[in-house]
Amino acid sequence: MVTLDDATSAIYSAFLVEEEGTTSSFRGIAEVIARDGLFCELYTDRGSHYFHTPKAGEPVSRTVQTQVGRGLAQLGIRHIAAYSPEARGRSERAFRTLQDRLPKELALAGVATLEAANRFIAEHYLAEHNAAFAIAPAETGSAFVADCTGQAGEILCIQEERRVGNDNTVRWRGLVLQIPPSPLRPHFVRATVRVHEYPDGRLAVFHGPHRVADYDAEGGLCDTAKLAA
Repeated sequence: MVTLDDATSAIYSAFLVEEEGTTSSFRGIAEVIARDGLFCELYTDRGSHYFHTPKAGEPVSRTVQTQVGRGLAQLGIRHIAAYSPEARGRSERAFRTLQDRLPKELALAGVATLEAANRFIAEHYLAEHNAAFAIAPAETGSAFVADCTGQAGEILCIQEERRVGNDNTVRWRGLVLQIPPSPLRPHFVRATVRVHEYPDGRLAVFHGPHRVADYDAEGGLCDTAKLAA
C-alpha cells in the first residue's frame, strides 16, 4: 500500500499487507495525516473498498459510499476515481520502481517477515527512495493542514450501527460486546448504537456522541480511561 504526492512523487506512506482492503486504506490515510496533516484530494483506483460501482465498467456511484468514502467525506477530502491505468501514471511508475528495488533491498538487509519488512520500509527505505526519486515542488509552502481536533483517528475506522439486544450486548462479526454500567442510562436494551472497528482491531461502542465502552480485538472489555491515557 503506497500513498504518494502526485506533484512530487514523494512517498508519504508505504507498507506491505497480505491483502488490500478497507483497513489497509484507513491505515495509509491515517499515516499521512499523522505525519503531514490533512490534504485536499485522494486519487485512487475503483476497487470495491474505495467506491461502489452499480454496474461493472460504468461510473462509480455518487450517492452510495463505502467506509473509505464516508471517512474521506467526513474529513473534507475529495475522493477522485481513476478510470484507466494511464490516469494513475505517476503511481504506476512508482510501483514499478518499488517492485524492482524493494525486494532487493529487503534481501540485502536480511528481512524475512512482514513485520520486519514494514519496519525496514518506514525506518530506512522511504527516506532513501524519496531522496533518489522525489522532485522539488514547483512552489514553496505546504497544502497540508494540521488535524488540530485529532478526529482523524476516530473517523478513519469501520463504523456501523447495531441494535442492542435484550441482554445489553451488541453482536459484532461473531463477537458479543457486553455494554458495562453507564451513568447515561440504566441500560441500552433496544437502543441503536454505533460500533467503531479501528485498523488495529480494537473496538468501541458509541451512543450518539457518547463513547460507551472500549474493547480489545477479541471483544474483551477495556478500561476506557487507560485507553484514553
